[in-house]
Amino acid sequence: MNETASLRARAEIDLAALRANVRVLRARAAGAQLMAVVKSDAYGHGAVPCAHAALEAGATWLGTATPQEALALRAAGLGGRVMCWLWTPGGPWREAIEADIDVSVSGLWALTEATAAAADAGRPARIQLKADTGLGRNGCQPADWPELVAAARAAEQAGTARITGLWSHFACADEPGHPSITAQLNTFRDMVAYAEKAGVEPEVRHIANSPATLTVPESHFDLVRTGIAMYGISPSPELGTSADFGLRPVMTLSASVALVKHVPAGHGISYGHHYTTSKETTLGLVPLGYADGVPRHASGTGPVLVGGVRRTVAGRVAMDQFVVDLDGDELPVGSEAVLFGPGDRGEPTAEDWARAAGTIAYEIVTRISGRVPRVHRDGTTPDGASAGS
Repeated sequence: MNETASLRARAEIDLAALRANVRVLRARAAGAQLMAVVKSDAYGHGAVPCAHAALEAGATWLGTATPQEALALRAAGLGGRVMCWLWTPGGPWREAIEADIDVSVSGLWALTEATAAAADAGRPARIQLKADTGLGRNGCQPADWPELVAAARAAEQAGTARITGLWSHFACADEPGHPSITAQLNTFRDMVAYAEKAGVEPEVRHIANSPATLTVPESHFDLVRTGIAMYGISPSPELGTSADFGLRPVMTLSASVALVKHVPAGHGISYGHHYTTSKETTLGLVPLGYADGVPRHASGTGPVLVGGVRRTVAGRVAMDQFVVDLDGDELPVGSEAVLFGPGDRGEPTAEDWARAAGTIAYEIVTRISGRVPRVHRDGTTPDGASAGS
């Protein structure tokens, strides 16, 4: 038995599929650059191997949420343009500046800290000003934009900053026809125009996320930021399936069945006995649980392919394991249980699990914990596997 087959569980990452997805997304946004968003360990897929694969397929930027994620890419030897956007006071500004990372600025406090660090480092901070065009999270409100732009321009003239980008983020791009999409686009255009009239010469202007990249071509500007779509998952079922967009899911989550046993009718299964066998049957024990990222909300509803047959989680998902009713089938211990994948073999998809758990597919793949080894396929990583983080 080879090393992969002997793993308790594994998340196999198809890097060839990821590259193909990047090429599809680039074609959707022809004329714009593409930022591969690899935050949260590449949505659970392994940031460094996925970043390499995305760049090989033509991505020109990498994007992360936190500066620590961006610095980890640099430490792994990844060059090129990297941007990070989720900062808190006292963050590692100088380290990011010295690593040539573009940092997002949404308010005066961040600009002050970034430029102070730039003065200490003896080089300008590469900053991108974020506009809150209607999402209501990070970003500068239109009423405060003139003050932030003026301060950023002053820093640029003083040599402590270089304004490399103007950007924003959609609230409802995954809801086709939502009126906020046009409203945000109009606000973004106005805020960009104001900044440019004030002397800002950005390298890139960007607002498009995965759903906007696929369905709102007028939002592409100079750069699109693709996250979940790059990993082969539709950003919204309402927009279409992955296949509808020519995308292929990248992650396959599976485990080796740890035990098969006979039980009588009326046997309670797992905590609380929310499932009781209706007849004499066989049970299969799957050694994955909510500590591995399998959602407890999918107890009694989560689909699993075992022995070539789609089955359902029987009873509650526990911390380390769950049970499936094999309906009398006799399967050898070590048989493969596939929780989700592309669906080629009849296995469930991440979207199937999202429906079962009452959530979105983004959460299903991102929540798979570091306890599950990532096995990166096609030889693009030195050892073919990484533990995930």
